[in-house]
Amino acid sequence: MSVARTGIAAWHDYMHGGSEPEKLRAMLADDAVFHSPVVHTPQEGKAKVFAYLHAASHVLGNDSFHYVREIVDGDTAVLEFALVLDGIQVNGVDMIRWNADGKIEDFKVMVRPLKAINKVWEKMGEMLARAG
Repeated sequence: MSVARTGIAAWHDYMHGGSEPEKLRAMLADDAVFHSPVVHTPQEGKAKVFAYLHAASHVLGNDSFHYVREIVDGDTAVLEFALVLDGIQVNGVDMIRWNADGKIEDFKVMVRPLKAINKVWEKMGEMLARAG
């Protein structure tokens, strides 16, 4: 099984298994990088990546959240997702790359449409402020 296939299984377990913090921490490389759809600079390091991904799992991981499709190639996967957030249809893509040890080293999120990205920005800001 490819690194990405194993990684995707762990990611789905995290997203659908209650978003347990320790599961996420165990998936992340120490030098992981997160590319946010609303922050213009990459967030570097396991602690920052954890903060963003854990907050996102709570903001986006409501009952309507689901993955629409997955594309896997070697150490990389692209997962399209959809959900409804405060009555707004959100469509997005997670682009994830794993290192040779099976840890997430790069995670990029893209969200559309503009109304959705604005709502995600608002909710993520609230979540990160509470956590920080």
